[in-house]
Amino acid sequence: QVQLVESGGGLVQPGGSLRLSCAASGSIFSFYTMDWYRQAPGKQRELVASISSRGSTNYADSVKGRFTISRDNAKNMVYLEMNSLKAEDTAVYYCKQEKGTYGVWGQGTQVTVSS
Repeated sequence: QVQLVESGGGLVQPGGSLRLSCAASGSIFSFYTMDWYRQAPGKQRELVASISSRGSTNYADSVKGRFTISRDNAKNMVYLEMNSLKAEDTAVYYCKQEKGTYGVWGQGTQVTVSS
């Protein structure tokens, strides 16, 4: 069974940076596209960034130029480097492996951007 565990969330000031990590187990990690989603209170979950098995990336317009998704297949890890953080980036961030009908989701990690 696939497990995804996010870490690295926390409280950060506007303009600051955080690096989120997602550790995967129970799958051939390198085969799958990995995504970062986020969900803020009262809003739908939204796709933030994706990275394919070959390293091709896509970003939501709201984070382009500020966030960077990367992966280390040797370590079964995916990362989200978040810079120039804004209050509107506050959300629970989830990693997702695009496996099966619904994908496989981590438990989420809270990111709060506040002064």
